[in-house]
Amino acid sequence: MSTQVMQPTQGRHEVTAERKVSLDKIMVLTDFSEASELALQYAMALARRYDSIVYLTHILSPDTYALAEPGLAELTYQKMRQVAEQSLGDILISGKLRGVPHETLLYEGSLWPTVERLIQKHEIDLIVTGTHGRGQLKKFFVGSVAEEVFRQADCAVLTVGPHNWKEVPHEVDLENIVFATDFGPGAARAAQYAFSLAQEHGARLTVLHVIEEAAKYTQQAEAKLHEVNIAQLKEFMPPESENWCKVVNFRVAFGPAVEGILNEARKTHADLIIMGAKTRRTLAGHVPTIAYNVVAKAECPVLTVRS
Repeated sequence: MSTQVMQPTQGRHEVTAERKVSLDKIMVLTDFSEASELALQYAMALARRYDSIVYLTHILSPDTYALAEPGLAELTYQKMRQVAEQSLGDILISGKLRGVPHETLLYEGSLWPTVERLIQKHEIDLIVTGTHGRGQLKKFFVGSVAEEVFRQADCAVLTVGPHNWKEVPHEVDLENIVFATDFGPGAARAAQYAFSLAQEHGARLTVLHVIEEAAKYTQQAEAKLHEVNIAQLKEFMPPESENWCKVVNFRVAFGPAVEGILNEARKTHADLIIMGAKTRRTLAGHVPTIAYNVVAKAECPVLTVRS
C-alpha cells in the first residue's frame, strides 16, 4: 500500500496529490541492541499498515577488528559473524517477523557504502534505525553513525531515539504529527511526507518554523516575522487539503530550534516528527546538528528526509 503525496509546483512550496510515496520496502538496520529492538517494533508496525516487505539488515564493520594482528583479526571477524548469524536466527525463531514478508541481510563492509548499495539493490523506500544518543560508544548504531545514514540516504529514514516513551502499536496509527521546517532545500519533499501521512491517518498536523536568536528582534519585528513566516508555511498546504486534513495548525516559535521543535512535539502529544536533513558527506569531528539533537532527544520517532 502507498500513501498519497503532493508534488511541488514550480516556484512555490505548494504541493498536489498527483504522486505517491511508497512504503513497500522497509530496511531495518540492527546491531541487536535494545535500541535496534525498538526500531524493529516500529518497522513491523509500519509494515502491517502498509503491507511492506521488511529487510532486517546487519552490517559487519571491519573497523572493529581491522587494526588487530592478522591472526587475531581473523578470529575476531569469525566470532563477530558467528554472533551476528546467531542473533539473526534468534529473531527469526522468536516470531517477531511473523505475518510480514521479510528477508535477513548480513553483509561485511563500511557502514554507509554498504547500506547505499543495499538501498539501490532492493529499491528501499524507508530505512528504520535506532540510536542510543551520543555518549554511549559500546554499540554499533550510535551518535554520528545514525546521522551518517539519514544525511546520505536518498530515501526517508525513521530514527527511534532512546527517549521514545510510547508503547509501539501492533499497527501504526498516527494521531498527531509535527512537521518542522527551516524552508531550506528539500523542504517541499519533507512536506510531501507530512501531508501524505496526515491524509493517510487522518492525523492532526502541526507545521512549524522556529526562528532562532529571538532576543535581537523587537516586538514589532517579531510580529512581522510571525506574519510573514505563517504565510510561507501555508504555501506547503496542498489545494483542497482542508477536505481531507483533520486539522492543520501553522506555528512560528522564537528561540533555540531543538527546544522549539521538542516543545511543540510534547505539547501536541506528537506520534511523529518530520523534518529535513541537510546532506553531509563526512561527519568526522562534527558538532551535533539540529536534526541529530532532535532525533536523540525526541519522545517519539523522527522521520528525516534528506535535502
